[in-house]
Amino acid sequence: MRLQKLASFVCAVAVAAAAHAVDVEWVASTASAPWLPQNDYSVSKFDQHTVYDVIVTRYTEQTMLGWGGCFGELSWDALNLLGKKDQDKVLNELFNTKTGIGLTFNRFPIGANDFARDWYSLDETPGDYALKHFSIKRDKKCMIPLIKKALAVNPDMTLWACPWSPPTWMKSNHNYATKADKLNGMDPKLEVKTGAEDMVYQDERTLDAYARYLCKFLTEYKKAGVNVGMIMFQNEPYTHNIWPNCSWSPRGIANFVGKYLGPRMRREHKDVELWHGTMNTSNFDDLMTVMTDPEAGQYFTGMGFQWEGKDVLKQIHGALPHMKMMCTENECGSGTFDWPAAEKTFDNIKTYLEGGCGAYMYFNMILKDKGTSSWGWDQNVLVRVDSKTHTAQFTPEFYLMKHLGYYVKPGSVKMKTMGNDENLLAFRLEDGSTVVFVANKDKNDRKVTVALKGDVITLNLKAKSFNTVLIKK
Repeated sequence: MRLQKLASFVCAVAVAAAAHAVDVEWVASTASAPWLPQNDYSVSKFDQHTVYDVIVTRYTEQTMLGWGGCFGELSWDALNLLGKKDQDKVLNELFNTKTGIGLTFNRFPIGANDFARDWYSLDETPGDYALKHFSIKRDKKCMIPLIKKALAVNPDMTLWACPWSPPTWMKSNHNYATKADKLNGMDPKLEVKTGAEDMVYQDERTLDAYARYLCKFLTEYKKAGVNVGMIMFQNEPYTHNIWPNCSWSPRGIANFVGKYLGPRMRREHKDVELWHGTMNTSNFDDLMTVMTDPEAGQYFTGMGFQWEGKDVLKQIHGALPHMKMMCTENECGSGTFDWPAAEKTFDNIKTYLEGGCGAYMYFNMILKDKGTSSWGWDQNVLVRVDSKTHTAQFTPEFYLMKHLGYYVKPGSVKMKTMGNDENLLAFRLEDGSTVVFVANKDKNDRKVTVALKGDVITLNLKAKSFNTVLIKK
């Protein structure tokens, strides 16, 4: 069906017959001029005989759960390089729901991830099946204070957590990683093929202890004043690398969740959601093996995907249309902090949202200098702190996330669009307003026509820009 016929169909079925007063608010960002109001637009009446770049239909897709990022020890260290005034500015720009991005759906690790200062778990005493030595003492020094600073800005945020690795004594290679390196001291003979082998011992005593370990984490954090609303059992079980990670097979996941973690959480933490994730695989059969397992499947509220997981989103959404889905981590880049990195992140955001996800997680929100992990990977970040000048830089990816999070709040719904512009997303807010985000990746200014509710808004976009348009009628 040609776009012109589609336009006629939408006009007849999905939009009002006549245009009326339109209130437009438009903000744009370029690399050199971020977050500036714009007024170079015009409004005209919809004409069913005209072909427009994009038509925003009345048809709704998924409900948005929120936008977020990940807390880490190195983030705490970077934040504390700033003076109090700058700290407050950074925290407000990230978490304030009225003036900042309004990150409302945020993640942190259970024990160490690759942005901890070094490896640790909450119980590294070998053979401590009774968890007598379990402790969140280390977390009380930086992780919990960092989270509480964010909660002070937005007390209504949802927090979720997952481990990168269980305690090493629960694992077959007695190491936090799957790939040997001088940093982790692993014997190369103990490397593990990921996604096929269960590194966690599969005996009842170990699996029961690990389920109690995760539930004890929820209990102790609640005692410390941090309520965790959701957990996932493992970060990237298909990762083969030198930092904390752990391989699980689909059958191992189903066994652990169905017989140990799921029942215990339902008894002890029935208010905490359990999601299947974070899944970094495009193996549809592996994912469905777990989700359709009669014991494990009943405990999952949603599914979390990152990296290779994005390639199977539409297939999973088609098979499990009522299951909530989210992106759990953006693709982290290489410490460039530049506009091309932001454009790539937008491509990922669009892929995840078009695949049915209702939430998108950036990874690190705050880091210093090159964004280097404790295992040597330079990564991009929303706020970069210069350790020499003790100043903060808001990166292009920060402004990309603000273009979405500032306007598109939890409870908004994604709208189905039609047309030939691949760089556009549309949402309907709870008050009935429409938000249109469009990226101009061209090196030149260009015009885009957006038709909705009987009107056409013509926007003159600046070269290499992100644009958010709030339309009230």
